[in-house]
Amino acid sequence: MPRGLPRTVNDHLEKARSAALAAVEVYNKPGPRFRTAHYVVLIIIAWTALFHAHFYHQGRKPWYRKGRRYQRIDREPRHWELAECLAQYFADADPPQRANLRFLAGLRNKIEHRNLPELDPTLYGECQAALLNFDDFLTQNFGARYALAETLAVSLQFSRVIPSQKVAAIRLALASLGKAVLDYVETFRASLTDDTIGSSKYSFRVFLIPKTATRPTAADVAVEFVHYDPGNAEQQEQLKQVTALIKERHVPVSNLDLLRPTQIVKQVASRLPFPFSMDVHTRAWHHWEVRPVTGSDRPEKTKAQYCVYDIAHKDYLYTQAWLELLCKELSDAATYGTLTGRPPPAAPPVPQPAA
Repeated sequence: MPRGLPRTVNDHLEKARSAALAAVEVYNKPGPRFRTAHYVVLIIIAWTALFHAHFYHQGRKPWYRKGRRYQRIDREPRHWELAECLAQYFADADPPQRANLRFLAGLRNKIEHRNLPELDPTLYGECQAALLNFDDFLTQNFGARYALAETLAVSLQFSRVIPSQKVAAIRLALASLGKAVLDYVETFRASLTDDTIGSSKYSFRVFLIPKTATRPTAADVAVEFVHYDPGNAEQQEQLKQVTALIKERHVPVSNLDLLRPTQIVKQVASRLPFPFSMDVHTRAWHHWEVRPVTGSDRPEKTKAQYCVYDIAHKDYLYTQAWLELLCKELSDAATYGTLTGRPPPAAPPVPQPAA
């Protein structure tokens, strides 16, 4: 570690860099199942240490207070956890980098007592973004000599695609074991703005395209990351021309418990005190904006906690959460009347016993 910084700052930087490198190593190592769990724990340690180094470098003590005194545990100051570091650093701002770390911290709490290797492919984007953001923060605040980029390499891969049989197995495993974690992932992603969910600072997504050298013997770089400025209209147009050739498919990992519209109508009608038809259901998804209108050029833009687009059948499927929302909200006569534009029918009179 190069010298020039106070020892406390240096110690936390060394811890941060070591934890980040360990996170990469465990993620890229062939063999381990659910590499994401190990990676998330280590990258959160890395980020927390990096924030501590930053605060110490600013002359601030990243310690919890109780009144005018610092809190201590076993005579040691109680350092800020990642959530508090985020609050102290970003204040009221919530850029994609902060959303990425909030997501991973919440995911750590969900998976620490579970073993769900099937989730690994779905979380790559957030994991990669956390690492790239880490290196950006490191170099911007402490200089390029501390960067990790030169010590890392793109990992070699055997698989070109995920076979359909493996996708089916993933869905089966998650339906029975990982629903709570999957619900967290989908709900968190659905809560983000389009700008955040589409930012590489929140989730880093790439297409790997075979690259041919200019001549067979050329010593060319096999893999390159092309950076672009979102504010540059010319670069944006060039990027659109490339990505127009490759359409990313957003397929839910688990859809085994999803319901068709007819099933929703039947089940809601059996539980409501008021009539519930396909027309009322259509009004409902319009009202709560859970899916695009028919014919939309972006049919996959749904609220994932309530509805997903089935690309194979070109229709929509609905979640148990949507079923429960309808039953809860439309049990209220006022809400039902607002949605349908007519008051609910009066309940039939209760027969009176004969005198």
